[in-house]
Amino acid sequence: QRRLVELGGGLVQPGGSLRLSCEASGFILDYYNIAWFRQAPGKEREPISCISTDETRDYAASLKGRFTISRDNEKSVVYLEMKQLEPEDTAVYFCAAGGGLYYCSSYRPTDLWGQGTQVTVSS
Repeated sequence: QRRLVELGGGLVQPGGSLRLSCEASGFILDYYNIAWFRQAPGKEREPISCISTDETRDYAASLKGRFTISRDNEKSVVYLEMKQLEPEDTAVYFCAAGGGLYYCSSYRPTDLWGQGTQVTVSS
């Protein structure tokens, strides 16, 4: 059974850091582009970053360079390093897998979603 599991969410103070992990199982991560999305309360889910199979990276402009995506295919994990967190970053963070050539440009279609992990930035 193919699965994506997000780990590492929690409560952090403004200005703090968190590292989210997206653990893949049941399939070979090497063959998939992996994206991170987030959904804040009352808002639509939005794409924030993507790493392709050849490790090309994409980031939403709104992140202002605070987030870094990386992957470790041997461990079947994709990471999202988040720094200088702001209350506006509070959201449920989801990872997603897409096999299409242009997935990290269009963020669709998504083949598999994780269940999400809550990130709360608050003092």
